[in-house]
Amino acid sequence: MHLERDHLSLTGGAIDTAPAAPPGDPAERGLWVGIGGPVGVGKTALVAAICEQLRDQVRLGVVTNDIFTTEDADYLKNRGVLPPERIVAVETGACPHSAVRDDISVNLEAAEQLAHDTRRRDGAPLDLLLIESGGDNLTMTFSRGLVDVWIFVLDVAGGDDVPRKGGLGTTSADLLVINKVDLGPHVGADPMRMMRDAQDRRGERPTIMNSLRDDPTASQLVEWIRQQMNSRRLAGAGQP
Repeated sequence: MHLERDHLSLTGGAIDTAPAAPPGDPAERGLWVGIGGPVGVGKTALVAAICEQLRDQVRLGVVTNDIFTTEDADYLKNRGVLPPERIVAVETGACPHSAVRDDISVNLEAAEQLAHDTRRRDGAPLDLLLIESGGDNLTMTFSRGLVDVWIFVLDVAGGDDVPRKGGLGTTSADLLVINKVDLGPHVGADPMRMMRDAQDRRGERPTIMNSLRDDPTASQLVEWIRQQMNSRRLAGAGQP
């Protein structure tokens, strides 16, 4: 199916048979990063912060996932975080996490078309592609056939016992973000307890705390993404 619009629709689902990495030469397509988590944890605001901090340094694109709307993409366009042609909305027609974990075809097509259009328009490939998607529970993951690395976002308002409960999102994401920590005193949640429980569950996998109210630049998150991009460049150059 050729992409003729800036959003797509998905019906049905399938078992993920994707390869273990996104398609194409990594040096040519840039880094593809998944950002997921339950509804309302602040994923789209984090995407906006990432774009605002990196847009003058790298060529960025964004693919958003919603069930029946383009609301997240519209928010990013209205905020002006990137040129509108660099933001593509996918309407999944079902739980969005199924379109980034199981049948990833519609997201792959959107990502590849965005990358192709950017190269044709700008004469250079994307350096970074963010694929944002919600999930209705803690088992959400991203297929390794769609992203190189992925981030799972929780927020303190969901309860400070959530990291302790585990789930694939919490335990297997390349980075866990405990978001909106400034709300802790207002909702009776202890962010430090969440951090300790997350570290117990995740072992050596990194976890960070974040508050866009206190740090609008999401500095720790942006620095982690910079590190991932730098690691990819060094690997592409054959350096350890």
